[in-house]
Amino acid sequence: MTVSISLVDIVQEYPDPAGGVNRVVDGLNLAIDAPRLMMLLGPSGCGKSTILRMMGGVRPHGVQTPTSGEVQIDGVPCHGPHDDAVMVFQQYANRPDLTVWDNVAFPFRLTLWRDRFTKAEREQRVTEILDAVGLSDQAALHPHQLSGGQNQRVALARALVLRPRILLMDEPFGALDAQTREEMQHLLGALHRDQPCAIVFVTHDVTEALLLGDRVVVLSAGPAKVVDDFALSEARPRSRAWQQSTEVQALEERILGHLHAADGRGQVRVSV
Repeated sequence: MTVSISLVDIVQEYPDPAGGVNRVVDGLNLAIDAPRLMMLLGPSGCGKSTILRMMGGVRPHGVQTPTSGEVQIDGVPCHGPHDDAVMVFQQYANRPDLTVWDNVAFPFRLTLWRDRFTKAEREQRVTEILDAVGLSDQAALHPHQLSGGQNQRVALARALVLRPRILLMDEPFGALDAQTREEMQHLLGALHRDQPCAIVFVTHDVTEALLLGDRVVVLSAGPAKVVDDFALSEARPRSRAWQQSTEVQALEERILGHLHAADGRGQVRVSV
């Protein structure tokens, strides 16, 4: 699978109450050219979600996005939602009136996706992804009958049922307890191995970034700029021994050094 995402000289500004402008992204350049898992890390409020939504074509009403610069997918300027980009949020937004099966199958109600596949193909995809996320036995249940982790699995399955080339994830595991978050992290790694795509995963958890990422991009406090960008070659799933190694300790210190060198706004986390 080939995929290319480019952010070229991106500046994003929003009007502030005093009549001026608030610059949240400042001259950002970023290129993704392989179906790998890229972690976008930085303090809370530094512009990570703004950048992610920009990649997904989410354009706030009444605000030019980006203010200047250009987002490109496969070398073509992207000015709105893109067929190959799917987003997953921390708030999983499963419809309470639909079963697990129907929530996962929901994208196929949209004309764009319904017309691309036969009914048999749509049903096969839903069956396969429910099995992959471990929810086959819960297919007839409704969201209120599921745990938070199971609901996040539904949201992930709904995104992956489309087999997107680009998956954009905005702190999807941030609201989960530590054990469930770890289970979801391992699940995402396994799903990415079996169904490769370009994943951009926003987090402010240093440990999560090093556990999951093929690549880690560190942003400064707002306005966001890239202050570090490095690759990780350790195969997933990453062992506890590796996570406790001097290599990882050095990377944690490297990331935290960048973040602490900023102006102190926002938060970062190191899981234990």
